[in-house]
Amino acid sequence: MMKRFNETLVFIGFFVIILILSSCGRPIADFAFVYENDEKAPAAVRFENKSKKAEAYEWAFGDGKSSMDSLPVHEYKHSGTYAVELTAIKGKKSRTVTKELIVKPPDKCLVEIETKFGTMLFELFDATPQHRDNFMKLAEEGFYDSLLFHRVINNFMIQGGDPRSKNAKPGEVLGMGGPGYTVPAEFVDTLVHVKGALAAARQGDQANPQKRSSGSQFYIVQGQVTTRATLDQIEARKGFRYGQMQREAYATLGGTPFLDRDYTVFGRIIKGMEVIDEIAKVQTAPGDRPVEDVMMIIRVIK
Repeated sequence: MMKRFNETLVFIGFFVIILILSSCGRPIADFAFVYENDEKAPAAVRFENKSKKAEAYEWAFGDGKSSMDSLPVHEYKHSGTYAVELTAIKGKKSRTVTKELIVKPPDKCLVEIETKFGTMLFELFDATPQHRDNFMKLAEEGFYDSLLFHRVINNFMIQGGDPRSKNAKPGEVLGMGGPGYTVPAEFVDTLVHVKGALAAARQGDQANPQKRSSGSQFYIVQGQVTTRATLDQIEARKGFRYGQMQREAYATLGGTPFLDRDYTVFGRIIKGMEVIDEIAKVQTAPGDRPVEDVMMIIRVIK
């Protein structure tokens, strides 16, 4: 009986050794992650690879995107719960680990404008609710997808949002299209035309004395650095006063202060300022339309 028991122990020990030897060559998959700025969308997440004995890696971020970098950084555009998979590979052997990552909704209303020159991220102001809600509605419906920045003036602004610009022929005159309605002006003293401001285009005062905004066309301010004397003149002519922070912004960032109190500013850029400059310097034809189309895609960050 003792002999049989010992033989069993030997067999079990031999089997365990075989399992250990067979698993020695398999990699171990493991990772952690850190939110680079905030847990709210859009969230950039840095992944820390803790895998062992691996020669290659395959990441699936849970949003349809993937990577083969060992230490990737990935941006999640929208809030949600994502199942992130890391597969560690060694030769023909591999192991996969899955962990849950949560991205919270943003506190503010954010929209992203993607172009061939890069992507800009904007905050829409709660102080201009009609413009905010209208812009988000159109963006969610895909209204702006594949429209053009049809009017570009360097050191001034870049303008888009004309639905007729989609598939427009070269040389076609643009700038008169819209969704069939206008939006009441929402002038707010604290919202001014500094560089990066998002504002609504409109018809001129003679045809539009109420200064109602276009239902879809908008512009992004580039402008130029403004002197104190210029701001003093605008204050005297329009009957209001700039705050110290506004004056500093115009003196450093620049902008188009002569448009203040005449056009509704309803948002500001928070990422991608350099994209404005890249678009603003493109070659344009008579009428200020870029010679090569500058297309946009607008997404609401949720």
